[in-house]
Amino acid sequence: MIKQRKHFITALKISISAVLIYFIFSKINIGDVVDTIKRTQPLYLLVAILAFVLSKVISSFRLNLYFHELKIYLTQKSNLKLYLLGMFYNLFLPGGIGGDAYKGYLIKKKFDIETKKVVAVLVLDRLSGMLLLFIYACVLTLFLTQVKIPLLKAVAVVGLILAVVVFWFLNKRFFPYALPIFWLSFGYSSLVQFLQLMSAFFILKALHLEYDTVAYLFIFLISSIVSVLPLTIGGIGSREVTFFYGAAWLALDQNASIGISMVFFLITAFVSLIGIVYHFRKPQLETFTA
Repeated sequence: MIKQRKHFITALKISISAVLIYFIFSKINIGDVVDTIKRTQPLYLLVAILAFVLSKVISSFRLNLYFHELKIYLTQKSNLKLYLLGMFYNLFLPGGIGGDAYKGYLIKKKFDIETKKVVAVLVLDRLSGMLLLFIYACVLTLFLTQVKIPLLKAVAVVGLILAVVVFWFLNKRFFPYALPIFWLSFGYSSLVQFLQLMSAFFILKALHLEYDTVAYLFIFLISSIVSVLPLTIGGIGSREVTFFYGAAWLALDQNASIGISMVFFLITAFVSLIGIVYHFRKPQLETFTA
């Protein structure tokens, strides 16, 4: 019964992704999107890839920080291998086991730790990243010139402060064992999302999009938040729809926006594919003495 439910959820996610992609391609000129991507400047694209790779390396450090609070002292090398395997499973093997679930399974199998705590730190790791996406989006809202909504900037500032306060109290109330590293993990997340923002910035440069930079980056952050929601496979479709409607709302080039989304997905897929090595050669979870 559980296996059938997983298959149903996977099929549903694939269907939603397919419908969203079909919808987007029916609304835009795919030829223009391809032409935009063809004009990509390789040097800027390379910098975008490097920024994304570095963001993932630092993100793995953040996750290991949470593991260490559970007295699971993984070496960073082992943790990075596990992280890459999780990325690969999340994107390329949706019909099997999710990347986060598999990481949790291996940690639980190797160490004597409560399942609840393992799941909790994996969720906290994700939420910490989403918090900073929201914070950066609020900051960019202050510089948007395309939107003239009364009190929007005030709401963005209040939302930014409330997000940090609420997340801190959630940690204190439900995850007290992770509270000592709250601000350190916050710092890691700040750096991770900043690097991903820089990756998006250099994608803009690679695609010769020199204007409305703040607006495009704002949409990128919103699309990143939406793509984390478990509605589609690896965020495929949901990110593109967000870019499509975001571009319409902010009066941007919709074809260029879809081009940004597609290039970022290709970078994500390229880096995630590295994890296939550890699918065939499962990583050994080596530890050190604290």
